[in-house]
Amino acid sequence: MLGIEDCVTEAMAIPGALDALLIDQTSGMAVAVGGGRDEDVDESAAALSETLRAAMDGLALNSPGGTIRINDMIVTADNGHHLLRPMETIFDGPLVIYVRLDPERSNLALARHRLRSISGRLVTT
Repeated sequence: MLGIEDCVTEAMAIPGALDALLIDQTSGMAVAVGGGRDEDVDESAAALSETLRAAMDGLALNSPGGTIRINDMIVTADNGHHLLRPMETIFDGPLVIYVRLDPERSNLALARHRLRSISGRLVTT
């Protein structure tokens, strides 16, 4: 079982991880931060939360029943691979774990596997 800070620490241990965030999906606020982040963490957390929300809304419009559950989301860009994994928690509501990976030193399959493992062991305190 992991605590919130341990969750980000383990995300940063993924090979090629550049930075990580744990985000409260409801408020868009950063709950925990890992790595050397240059930009405003709260602004990044809010924008990442909105990105995930927009993807869910867009996909739901094209889904039977109008609902969808995203397991994880991968965005590849010139500054790295960006992985977002929504998590339902009993105590604090929905959280999102985000990690940015160096495209030269990372393995997306391994990173997805590790995030799935981390999210399955997260226990909020």
